[in-house]
Amino acid sequence: MSVKQTLCIYCSSSNFLDEKFYIFAKEFGEKLGKNGYNMVYGGTTVGMMGVIANNALKTGAEVTGVIPERIASFGLKHPDLAKVIITKDMRERKATMEKHADAFIALPGGFGTFEEIFEILVAKQLGYHNKPVIFFNFDGFYDNMFKMFETVYTDKFAKEEVRNLYYKASNINEMYEYLKSYKPVEIALKW
Repeated sequence: MSVKQTLCIYCSSSNFLDEKFYIFAKEFGEKLGKNGYNMVYGGTTVGMMGVIANNALKTGAEVTGVIPERIASFGLKHPDLAKVIITKDMRERKATMEKHADAFIALPGGFGTFEEIFEILVAKQLGYHNKPVIFFNFDGFYDNMFKMFETVYTDKFAKEEVRNLYYKASNINEMYEYLKSYKPVEIALKW
Protein backbone atom coordinates (compact mmCIF):
# COMPACT_ATOMS: atom_id res chain seq x y z
CA MET A 1 0.00 0.00 0.00
CA SER A 2 1.37 3.42 -0.91
CA VAL A 3 1.87 6.19 1.63
CA LYS A 4 -0.91 8.77 1.57
CA GLN A 5 0.10 12.24 0.54
CA THR A 6 -0.47 15.05 3.00
CA LEU A 7 -2.02 18.27 1.78
CA CYS A 8 -1.27 21.50 3.58
CA ILE A 9 -4.49 23.50 3.67
CA TYR A 10 -4.49 27.26 4.15
CA CYS A 11 -7.89 28.90 4.61
CA SER A 12 -10.09 31.15 6.72
CA SER A 13 -10.42 30.80 10.48
CA SER A 14 -13.39 33.20 10.56
CA ASN A 15 -16.78 32.14 11.90
CA PHE A 16 -18.49 35.12 10.21
CA LEU A 17 -18.39 34.16 6.53
CA ASP A 18 -21.28 33.65 4.15
CA GLU A 19 -22.70 30.14 4.61
CA LYS A 20 -21.58 29.12 1.09
CA PHE A 21 -17.96 29.00 2.31
CA TYR A 22 -18.78 26.52 5.09
CA ILE A 23 -20.83 24.36 2.70
CA PHE A 24 -17.83 24.31 0.37
CA ALA A 25 -15.46 23.55 3.28
CA LYS A 26 -17.62 20.57 4.31
CA GLU A 27 -17.51 19.12 0.80
CA PHE A 28 -13.79 19.83 0.51
CA GLY A 29 -13.05 18.01 3.78
CA GLU A 30 -15.21 15.02 2.85
CA LYS A 31 -13.57 14.65 -0.54
CA LEU A 32 -10.09 15.02 0.95
CA GLY A 33 -10.54 11.82 2.94
CA LYS A 34 -12.48 10.01 0.22
CA ASN A 35 -9.68 10.74 -2.28
CA GLY A 36 -7.14 9.14 0.04
CA TYR A 37 -5.26 12.20 1.26
CA ASN A 38 -4.16 13.28 4.72
CA MET A 39 -4.08 16.87 5.87
CA VAL A 40 -1.93 19.30 7.82
CA TYR A 41 -3.43 22.65 8.78
CA GLY A 42 -3.51 25.31 11.48
CA GLY A 43 -4.98 23.02 14.14
CA THR A 44 -8.06 25.00 15.23
CA THR A 45 -11.78 24.32 15.46
CA VAL A 46 -12.86 27.63 13.94
CA GLY A 47 -13.91 28.84 10.50
CA MET A 48 -13.41 26.90 7.32
CA MET A 49 -10.36 25.33 8.97
CA GLY A 50 -12.46 23.57 11.59
CA VAL A 51 -15.16 22.49 9.11
CA ILE A 52 -12.59 20.95 6.75
CA ALA A 53 -10.78 19.16 9.57
CA ASN A 54 -14.02 17.73 11.01
CA ASN A 55 -15.16 16.38 7.66
CA ALA A 56 -11.74 15.06 6.65
CA LEU A 57 -11.62 13.14 9.93
CA LYS A 58 -15.08 11.66 9.28
CA THR A 59 -13.89 10.25 5.95
CA GLY A 60 -10.73 8.64 7.29
CA ALA A 61 -8.05 11.25 6.70
CA GLU A 62 -5.26 11.61 9.22
CA VAL A 63 -5.34 15.26 10.24
CA THR A 64 -2.33 16.95 11.81
CA GLY A 65 -2.82 20.29 13.50
CA VAL A 66 0.02 22.76 13.92
CA ILE A 67 -0.87 25.56 16.30
CA PRO A 68 1.18 28.27 18.00
CA GLU A 69 1.16 28.42 21.82
CA ARG A 70 -0.61 31.78 21.79
CA ILE A 71 -3.51 30.58 19.63
CA ALA A 72 -3.78 27.32 21.58
CA SER A 73 -4.07 29.39 24.77
CA PHE A 74 -7.33 30.87 23.41
CA GLY A 75 -8.92 27.41 23.62
CA LEU A 76 -9.05 26.98 19.83
CA LYS A 77 -7.00 23.76 19.56
CA HIS A 78 -8.97 21.00 17.86
CA PRO A 79 -9.63 18.27 20.48
CA ASP A 80 -10.17 15.36 18.06
CA LEU A 81 -6.86 15.31 16.21
CA ALA A 82 -4.55 12.33 16.68
CA LYS A 83 -1.54 14.59 16.19
CA VAL A 84 -1.19 18.20 17.34
CA ILE A 85 2.10 20.06 17.21
CA ILE A 86 2.35 23.17 19.37
CA THR A 87 4.85 25.71 18.10
CA LYS A 88 6.49 28.74 19.66
CA ASP A 89 5.09 31.18 17.10
CA MET A 90 3.66 31.60 13.58
CA ARG A 91 7.05 31.35 11.88
CA GLU A 92 7.72 27.98 13.47
CA ARG A 93 4.16 26.91 12.64
CA LYS A 94 4.63 27.64 8.93
CA ALA A 95 7.97 25.82 8.79
CA THR A 96 6.46 22.79 10.56
CA MET A 97 3.47 22.68 8.22
CA GLU A 98 5.78 22.92 5.21
CA LYS A 99 7.92 20.06 6.49
CA HIS A 100 4.87 17.78 6.82
CA ALA A 101 3.27 18.66 3.46
CA ASP A 102 3.48 17.08 0.01
CA ALA A 103 1.40 19.88 -1.58
CA PHE A 104 0.00 23.29 -0.62
CA ILE A 105 -3.53 24.52 -1.25
CA ALA A 106 -4.91 28.00 -0.59
CA LEU A 107 -8.67 28.11 -0.23
CA PRO A 108 -10.52 31.37 0.44
CA GLY A 109 -9.00 33.16 3.39
CA GLY A 110 -7.73 36.43 4.74
CA PHE A 111 -4.32 37.96 5.31
CA GLY A 112 -2.93 34.87 7.07
CA THR A 113 -3.87 32.64 4.13
CA PHE A 114 -2.30 35.07 1.65
CA GLU A 115 0.89 35.33 3.68
CA GLU A 116 1.23 31.55 4.01
CA ILE A 117 0.64 30.67 0.36
CA PHE A 118 2.82 33.50 -0.95
CA GLU A 119 5.70 32.39 1.25
CA ILE A 120 5.36 28.88 -0.20
CA LEU A 121 5.12 30.22 -3.76
CA VAL A 122 8.26 32.35 -3.30
CA ALA A 123 10.10 29.37 -1.79
CA LYS A 124 9.22 27.38 -4.91
CA GLN A 125 10.26 30.26 -7.17
CA LEU A 126 13.66 30.31 -5.44
CA GLY A 127 14.08 26.53 -5.67
CA TYR A 128 13.63 25.58 -2.02
CA HIS A 129 10.96 23.03 -2.92
CA ASN A 130 9.21 21.67 -6.00
CA LYS A 131 5.86 20.61 -4.59
CA PRO A 132 2.43 21.46 -6.02
CA VAL A 133 1.06 24.90 -5.11
CA ILE A 134 -2.65 25.40 -5.75
CA PHE A 135 -4.93 28.41 -5.49
CA PHE A 136 -8.46 27.05 -5.16
CA ASN A 137 -10.59 29.76 -6.75
CA PHE A 138 -13.93 28.91 -5.16
CA ASP A 139 -16.68 31.25 -6.35
CA GLY A 140 -14.12 33.49 -8.07
CA PHE A 141 -12.48 34.36 -4.74
CA TYR A 142 -9.01 34.81 -6.27
CA ASP A 143 -10.08 36.49 -9.57
CA ASN A 144 -8.83 39.94 -8.57
CA MET A 145 -5.56 38.51 -7.29
CA PHE A 146 -4.99 36.76 -10.62
CA LYS A 147 -5.58 40.10 -12.38
CA MET A 148 -2.88 41.59 -10.17
CA PHE A 149 -0.58 38.70 -11.12
CA GLU A 150 -1.05 39.74 -14.78
CA THR A 151 0.14 43.24 -13.90
CA VAL A 152 3.18 41.70 -12.18
CA TYR A 153 4.00 39.76 -15.38
CA THR A 154 3.25 42.65 -17.75
CA ASP A 155 5.40 45.10 -15.78
CA LYS A 156 8.20 42.49 -15.50
CA PHE A 157 8.18 42.17 -11.70
CA ALA A 158 8.16 38.41 -12.34
CA LYS A 159 8.91 36.25 -15.34
CA GLU A 160 5.97 34.76 -17.22
CA GLU A 161 7.32 31.29 -16.34
CA VAL A 162 6.23 31.83 -12.74
CA ARG A 163 2.73 30.86 -13.98
CA ASN A 164 4.02 27.28 -14.17
CA LEU A 165 4.81 27.24 -10.45
CA TYR A 166 1.18 27.25 -9.31
CA TYR A 167 -2.16 25.91 -10.45
CA LYS A 168 -5.53 27.62 -10.46
CA ALA A 169 -8.26 25.12 -9.56
CA SER A 170 -11.93 25.96 -9.87
CA ASN A 171 -13.42 22.64 -8.76
CA ILE A 172 -12.45 19.81 -6.45
CA ASN A 173 -12.18 17.05 -9.06
CA GLU A 174 -9.94 19.23 -11.24
CA MET A 175 -7.68 19.85 -8.25
CA TYR A 176 -7.31 16.13 -7.49
CA GLU A 177 -6.58 15.34 -11.14
CA TYR A 178 -3.80 17.94 -11.06
CA LEU A 179 -2.35 16.47 -7.86
CA LYS A 180 -2.43 12.92 -9.25
CA SER A 181 -0.69 13.93 -12.48
CA TYR A 182 1.73 16.48 -10.99
CA LYS A 183 5.24 16.43 -12.31
CA PRO A 184 7.85 18.71 -10.72
CA VAL A 185 8.54 21.72 -12.91
CA GLU A 186 11.91 22.97 -13.99
CA ILE A 187 12.64 26.06 -11.97
CA ALA A 188 14.83 28.67 -13.65
CA LEU A 189 16.59 31.25 -11.54
CA LYS A 190 14.46 34.38 -11.24
CA TRP A 191 17.42 36.56 -12.20
